Amino acid sequence: MAWSFDSTKPIFQQIVDRITLEIVAGRYEPGQRLETVRDLAITVGVNPNTMQRALAALEDTGLVYTKRGDGRFVTEDDALIRRALEQYVSECCSQLVDTLRKVGLNDEEVLESIKQVLNKGTGEEL
Repeated sequence: MAWSFDSTKPIFQQIVDRITLEIVAGRYEPGQRLETVRDLAITVGVNPNTMQRALAALEDTGLVYTKRGDGRFVTEDDALIRRALEQYVSECCSQLVDTLRKVGLNDEEVLESIKQVLNKGTGEEL
């Protein structure tokens, strides 16, 4: 099933972001071989050139590497994956805080709102 994309970012960057998320979330395990460019392009629903560009960008981050003749693999560097996860969490939190500040909440109200959402999931008070 093809992925859906929005028009706010280049498609190759959305692919990079999604594969990065799948790596840091553990859906791709360290050392796991990725599908071929052509197979990934078909799965995602993009031109192979777009997929190639996304994979090249992932290689630039170090999260993916190429073994000549064997294909592309997820890094086995746990520290690098951890840093990518921390960066992802930081970006998500920054976006949330920025959005809540734009609607007029101060930092205390932002924290209280987050606590309320977390409480709904656990039923416990933080």
